[in-house]
Amino acid sequence: MLDPKPMTVATLYIVATPIGNLEDMTYRAVRILGEVDLIAAEDTRHSLRLLTHFGISKPLTSYFDHNQQLKGERILHALRQGKSVALISDAGTPCISDPGYQLVRDAVAEGIPVVPLPGACAAITALSASGLPTDTFTFAGFPPSRQGKRRTFISGMSALPGTLILYEAPHRLVDTLNDVQEVLGERQVIVARELTKMFEECIRGTVSEVIATVSQGVVRGEVVLLIAPGAVALQESEPLENVLGRLMAEGTFSLKDIAKQAALISGVSRSEAYGEALRLKNDINRD
Repeated sequence: MLDPKPMTVATLYIVATPIGNLEDMTYRAVRILGEVDLIAAEDTRHSLRLLTHFGISKPLTSYFDHNQQLKGERILHALRQGKSVALISDAGTPCISDPGYQLVRDAVAEGIPVVPLPGACAAITALSASGLPTDTFTFAGFPPSRQGKRRTFISGMSALPGTLILYEAPHRLVDTLNDVQEVLGERQVIVARELTKMFEECIRGTVSEVIATVSQGVVRGEVVLLIAPGAVALQESEPLENVLGRLMAEGTFSLKDIAKQAALISGVSRSEAYGEALRLKNDINRD
């Protein structure tokens, strides 16, 4: 077994932390956080609980949207003095819809080594379990809160190939889904919430079906919204047979539901999708 790469001075470490389940913390992340000279955290009170859980006691400084210019300079000063610094966010991978890219940019500009530690990321976690195409996808972070800007934002992604991934606040989820339906049409969508936590849930269906489901109660927790490719984009990149094969391999849908979903994704009629699904099923049974 190879020894872990030793800590080096004057290095900025980008350390991913769990998005919910503390068992998702990596051994390497625990080690690095225990060895650095300074930890820059989005919310020091939140991060202190995480560090205490793993028995880590290190100097903490806050680094968030409204103080990143001031604190960024202080962190760079520490790095210039030869100190090692770890950047963490409240949950997941820093710099992904979280503060940090400016600090990384400035460190790189000064020739300071930047070392990423891989770990949890809500967008990738949700995508991996979505059943939607993963070979091409666009992560667009949080859409604007105002409807007009949000619809323009969504419209700008209408012709993109692959799966679309958004983060959204729970109290705006229904409004955003309504805008997705208005701008992109009746696409297949997935709402993944509270990933890795006790009340983890993935709500799947057409936009209207998911709207009906989430409108029945109050949505809580962190939300990832995944939107299936449009018909034109997916027809160019993935044949109907591939779409059906992927859905059938999951083994969680009836043939009727598979045909319905494949028709929505690929833009063919439901009868054509069902006929092709029957043919594939018969081929599999003969084998």
